[in-house]
Amino acid sequence: MRSTVLVCLCVVVVAAAAPQNTGGRKYTDKYDHVDVDAILRNDRILTSYVKCMLDQGPCTAEGKNLKIDLPDALETDCSKCSERQIEIVRKASRHLMEKRPADWKKLQDKYDPQGTFQPRFERFINEGAVKA
Repeated sequence: MRSTVLVCLCVVVVAAAAPQNTGGRKYTDKYDHVDVDAILRNDRILTSYVKCMLDQGPCTAEGKNLKIDLPDALETDCSKCSERQIEIVRKASRHLMEKRPADWKKLQDKYDPQGTFQPRFERFINEGAVKA
């Protein structure tokens, strides 16, 4: 489930799949078209999303929505996410884990301090891993 939290966090970081509380339906697909790669390549934008998620800086509308719905996404393993949102979350999570591990750790500490979600998150991320 930690992966789901981080996945959702990555979604915000990527500014892509910011969900809106829909009471049992899928999250909005409003941000599914966002160029995730461009965001991940831009340290300034990526840092602003990380700071938003850590309550260390201002948030965009997408960031605010994600912070509201993150607990639900974590509890439901992103079950309300579209396929595109899952793809975005996995890509963003992997990027943060590999390229910005200190930020990843801070996000884990904030959104999963007991490591409750970690095993499920790792499975979630690895389900979409490209096999060599």
